[in-house]
Parts: sequence; structure tokens; C-alpha cells
Amino acid sequence: MDDVGQGAIGIPRKVCVFGASGGIGQALCDAFARSGCETIYAGSRSGIAFEGEQIRGFAFDLCDESSIAAAAEMMRADPPEWVIAATGVLTLADGTGPERTYRRLDPASMAEVFALNTIGPALIAKHMLGIMPRGRAFTLAALSARVGSISDNRLGGWHSYRASKAALNMLLRNFALEMARTHPGSVIVGLHPGTVDSALSVPFQSGLAEGQLTRPQDAAQNLIGVLSRLTPAQSGRVFDFRGEEVPA
Repeated sequence: MDDVGQGAIGIPRKVCVFGASGGIGQALCDAFARSGCETIYAGSRSGIAFEGEQIRGFAFDLCDESSIAAAAEMMRADPPEWVIAATGVLTLADGTGPERTYRRLDPASMAEVFALNTIGPALIAKHMLGIMPRGRAFTLAALSARVGSISDNRLGGWHSYRASKAALNMLLRNFALEMARTHPGSVIVGLHPGTVDSALSVPFQSGLAEGQLTRPQDAAQNLIGVLSRLTPAQSGRVFDFRGEEVPA
């Protein structure tokens, strides 16, 4: 992957990262700051801005639509060219991890996983797409996962996580088709960052092959490089950190 900023489209003037306090989200904000972005909207539950004069922190909660709507309204006058939902959960706060068998399915846990992995990013799209002016190119991306691919699923298990990411991928496809009618310059995609050394992957890092674990800084560089090359013709799909399409 080439360095940030050397893609066909390049780095935008304004970006917004939802989930800026996570491993990948913070690395994205840092990379954008180094690349010369004028304004980086950095969303987290606390709303605390990170270091950098370009960074503007704002508070939001994936499970509180009003907080997402307020964030979008704050950006309405001058919307970002790129919006990235760098959010997601694999292990819940109470320690509940992905189910390895259907016998472990629990409706409350499933609902929470879907709220964070599917519904939350969908609400981000709902309100951020709503402020995008016609006639201007923009990109909206959400972190997805290769395990959300139905055709590529050969191991099973991880039921709620897989299903929530597959549902997210379907929503992104729907949004892309709808926005193409009114915003032909739009790019709406899912991104598979690989296995990143972050809080999400820590419980599952043992046994990984050497070289399979990616630093957040490298993951951010990879994802920005991919986004900088995508065109509206590729909208509605999911791409991995190499820029290769993930099958549906």
C-alpha cells in the first residue's frame, strides 16, 4: 500500500471519525492530522478532543440517536468530505464474547451486538448522509469484517458478530443504491481492516500467525489509502485493507 495521500483522489479537506477514541479511530485521526487535513471531527463518548489544532472533538453515543443527530447538525453548514464510522464490538462490556455454538445464543446479548455493530452505524449514515449537498463528491465508510461475508463463511460460529456485520453490509449497499440517484459522486463502502492490535482483538490474539496482527497506525494508513482510490462505481461494496473486494 502506498503512503497516505498518494491515491487517485487524495486526502479530503475535512473528515469526520465516529469512534475516535478506539485503536483504529485514534490512529485514523492521527494520520489525517499528519496528512494536512484542515478539520478533523473526532467523535467519542466523552467528546474529548485529541492533540492537534485541526481536531474538533464531539460527543456521541451509538445507542442514542439524538446525540448522532446533534453531531450531524453541528457539521451541516460545512459537511466533511469523508465520514468514517470506526466503531464496533466483538466482546461486550460484561465479558460476553462471540458465540461458538447456537446453544450459547442469548437474545439480550444479540440485541446489544446488533445495536452497536449494525443499528448505530446505520444511524450515523442516516444523519450524515442527510447533510450532504447534492453535486459534491463524498465518501462514507464503516468498519465491517470479512467474517460478515456469507459466501466466504466456511467455519460458522461467532453468530451475532457475523450476522451483525452481514446486516451492516446490506445496509451500506442499500444506502449506496439510494444515494446514487441523488448524489452520483457518493462512495459508500464497508472496510475490513484485518486483525488489528486493539482492545477488540486482544482476547483473540493468541495463536495468530506471525505477521497477521497489524498495528493501528498501519491499519489506518492502509484504510486511508484504500478510500483515497475508490470511485462511485465501487460504491456499495466491502473492501479489505489491501483494496481487494470482500465477497458478499
